[in-house]
Amino acid sequence: MSKEIEIEFKSMLTNDEYQQLLHHYAITDDSFVVQTNLYFDTRDFQLKQHGMGLRIRRFSTKAEATLKVPQTIGLLEITDTLTLTDAQRALQKEQFPSKATEIHTKLQDLGVSLHELHLIGELTTKRSEFSIAEGKLALDESWYSDHHDFELELEVSDAAYVEANFKEFLKKMHLPYRKAQNKIVRAVAARQSWDKKRRDSND
Repeated sequence: MSKEIEIEFKSMLTNDEYQQLLHHYAITDDSFVVQTNLYFDTRDFQLKQHGMGLRIRRFSTKAEATLKVPQTIGLLEITDTLTLTDAQRALQKEQFPSKATEIHTKLQDLGVSLHELHLIGELTTKRSEFSIAEGKLALDESWYSDHHDFELELEVSDAAYVEANFKEFLKKMHLPYRKAQNKIVRAVAARQSWDKKRRDSND
């Protein structure tokens, strides 16, 4: 289990901008990690109402569950270690695992039962993450339902670093600022749209 404060800024990229950044930072194929995010909430979206996000992140050799809780500055990330089997079972059953004990405790404090949590979205990301002067930079290419997009994320440790600083960084890189919805929001919206298309096609 771990707890840490996350302060991050995001902007969407075009494919061309993404390729330019890979070239600028000399990113090679072995720099990428592929991860699949499984997102969970209750059917009446109790976590969303609290401004919280809950995911399982599955890598090739490990998995972890993370609950993101809003703070005055940034987000508190509560992370529990899971096995790949735990993650696969959660995907198959579309239910959040009870083994995430620290997360379970926090949700109980909020009056949310783990048994009410179900899978609401899935997203796979190919990520390259590395340190720069401003903080930790991540370049993401993501696939979810019938969507495919590119994104830049900058995580900083300095609470004085604000959105204006982030926009200056983008300007220095000759990039426009494009507001990015959280991955969970994009994945859930895409899944709902995809499910509706499938229902309509079967009518």
